[in-house]
Amino acid sequence: MQQAAIKTRAADPMGSYATRVFRGEVPPPPIAQTLGLGLVSLAPGQAVAEYRVDLERHANPMGTVHGGVLCDLADLAMGVVYGGTLQEGESFTTVELTINFLRPVFGGTLRATARLVHGGRSLGLIECDIMDERGRLVARAKSTCMTLRGPQAAGR
Repeated sequence: MQQAAIKTRAADPMGSYATRVFRGEVPPPPIAQTLGLGLVSLAPGQAVAEYRVDLERHANPMGTVHGGVLCDLADLAMGVVYGGTLQEGESFTTVELTINFLRPVFGGTLRATARLVHGGRSLGLIECDIMDERGRLVARAKSTCMTLRGPQAAGR
């Protein structure tokens, strides 16, 4: 999708939490630390996160990466993208996340590229492709996020 086709509200992503994590000014969220997920690229409407496969810690019974780890990787990248659309005093929550697993993963580094499809006043749609080191599509995810304001956003 071309950048010009993205509909979004104006925001200052340079002051966002994700930007501060990316710059090393604040620690990443605990789940990212636990799983070894890292943010490698950040731009308005797009984010890229990586995960170095660790089958000793994150394998399913079939010996491949557990699907929940792929969900977390995609969710991190998509959350960063939607978070970049928020205004001061706003927060958000994910109301739906779907993922299609397309091939098993036995090792290497995975790269999740998320892009904003639509960022409206209340709801946003984000898509994410997870690729392996050979450039093959491993999974595709989609997330719907809802912007929270006022008391709903407090403390989040």
